[in-house]
Amino acid sequence: MITMNFLFNPSSHFNLANLITMLNITAGLLATYFITQNQFTLAIALAWLGGIFDIADGKIARKYSLSNEFGIQLDSYADFLSFVLVPVFLIFQAVYAPMQSSLLVSLAGIASVYYVISGLRRLIHFNIHADAGEVERYFVGVPTPLGAILLWLVYVGFSYSVLSEFFVMLLMITIGWLLNSKVKVRHP
Repeated sequence: MITMNFLFNPSSHFNLANLITMLNITAGLLATYFITQNQFTLAIALAWLGGIFDIADGKIARKYSLSNEFGIQLDSYADFLSFVLVPVFLIFQAVYAPMQSSLLVSLAGIASVYYVISGLRRLIHFNIHADAGEVERYFVGVPTPLGAILLWLVYVGFSYSVLSEFFVMLLMITIGWLLNSKVKVRHP
């Protein structure tokens, strides 16, 4: 008889919360693939699905007391993929890769690297100061999932010709800065 006790064992690397986090990682990897195929709508849908998994894994971890150090680290790696790399890669691929201006593409590359490093720094800082199972009332700085939502809105603004390539870049830099700012954002 197969037992499923590992699903609700806080010390299991494959508990229910961590398995849901792994679904977030899967959604992020698939989104990355579809970005390389220029299928941006499907990539965005997968990224949003990753966001749903991110919300679910935290709620399940708290409800069933499944939080552990492994889960904290795994969640941050999933967040880095789904909420930092995927939106930046999509913006670069959709907005800048088709361009002829090598100067703007180079500047966009620098802005993209800045955003990725900002997101990574935020997640590392969060992990260093996180306690398993504890939830603060406010985030200090914009959390990476909210940063991703803001980048998706920037992409929509570009897609509907509301924002130019230059303003997309400026907003990416601004949102990257906000990730590590002192701005307080209420935890949902």
